[in-house]
Amino acid sequence: MDSILTSIKKLLGITDDYVQFDDDIIMHINTVISILTQVGVGSDLGFYITDKTAKWSDWLTDMTLLQPVKTYIHLRVRLIFDPPTNSTVTKSYEQTIKELEWRLFTTVDPPPVVEEVP
Repeated sequence: MDSILTSIKKLLGITDDYVQFDDDIIMHINTVISILTQVGVGSDLGFYITDKTAKWSDWLTDMTLLQPVKTYIHLRVRLIFDPPTNSTVTKSYEQTIKELEWRLFTTVDPPPVVEEVP
C-alpha cells in the first residue's frame, strides 16, 4: 500500500471507502509532513497531499526512513484526530513520537565525526 492517505487511514482503523473524514485526515497529514520537513525529512521544498493518489514514493526517496516516518505520521495524526482516552496510552504515543523525531533528525543530520589526533 503506497498511498499515504490510505495507509494512514488503515492505521487509524478507517476503511479506504469511508471518505467522510478524508479532508480532516489530509489536513493533519500535511501538518505532520510540514513538521518532518522542518526536521529535514523529505525535500526542502516541502510536500503535501490532496487525495489518496499521493504515494510515499512521491515524497520520500530515502526508503530507510519510510517505516519510522509512517509510524510517526500515524501517531501524530492519531493524537490530533482521534486521541486516546487513556492517559497512559497518550503518554506512550508522545514518548514514541519524541524518540522517532530524535532518530529521524539524527539520521538526516548526523553529528559530525570527530577524529582523534594520534
